[in-house]
Amino acid sequence: MDLDAVRTFVAAADAGRFQEAAGALSITQQAVSKRVAALEKDLGVRLFTRTARGARLTIDGQAFLPHARELLRAEERAAASVRPGRRALRVDVIGRRLAPADLVRDFHRAHPGIELDVVTLFDADAALAAVRSGTIDASFRAVTVPARELPDGIAALRVYDEPLQLVTGPQHVFAGARSVRPGQLAGHRIWMPGLVAGTEWATFYDDLAAAFGLTIEATGPHFGTEPLLDTVADSATVATFVGEGTRLVWPAGQDLRRIPVQDPTPVYPHSLLWRSDNPHPALGALRAHLGSARREDGTWAPRWAR
Repeated sequence: MDLDAVRTFVAAADAGRFQEAAGALSITQQAVSKRVAALEKDLGVRLFTRTARGARLTIDGQAFLPHARELLRAEERAAASVRPGRRALRVDVIGRRLAPADLVRDFHRAHPGIELDVVTLFDADAALAAVRSGTIDASFRAVTVPARELPDGIAALRVYDEPLQLVTGPQHVFAGARSVRPGQLAGHRIWMPGLVAGTEWATFYDDLAAAFGLTIEATGPHFGTEPLLDTVADSATVATFVGEGTRLVWPAGQDLRRIPVQDPTPVYPHSLLWRSDNPHPALGALRAHLGSARREDGTWAPRWAR
């Protein structure tokens, strides 16, 4: 099986658009289409359905995706096994549309000579296991436990406090607001179907809700960002939260609003985790580039982040 085609399939599945996948892989959109078509021919199934909004995975595509990711992980492990100490700096950014991905892009612009591998792991347990094993060199996470409770040999530094924003449709009561206070949101519907119990982001939003008397709903299946924004755009009562650094794109007709939450400003506390004995020569450069987050007056963070 052509692993370049598998890698292209995974990139297209993550991006949801062949054009975005082409940019991420530094190839043309035509090359993405050809690689995916060749993989589909090899497998004998359709992996994507083209829509007006991009490329949607078929049922076969959804079934193949976790196996494709495992193929790429196996390739990475095989390559790393024969070039110890020489592989690219491997960093977990949680999601490619989230703020940590932008932090790593800024690092790459400042240090273009440093080779990078950017990966996305689902939760903190998986990230910690990968850091401990040396599969990855660093991970961006919200650390919900005291430093003394981290596994032996794991270091953490809070590197970025990301302000929260409220996303509403044009008919929402706060659609015209320049900013909103957290307390003003009590009694209003905030829908976040992507919250998964036990994850660090669910813990953050649970604590936020408790601190300001909010009701954050995580009910219903999570079909992705675009369907969530569709619902918010058409509703006069439903809103959602995003981080300031989260990259969102929506059709002009939706007229969605991103409204700063202030007085105080809730901030999502991103920390960098790494193994303290990791010898990778570029890890120190990444840590120096990021620095440490300084808590600003007028912000709120959970107790575990302080």
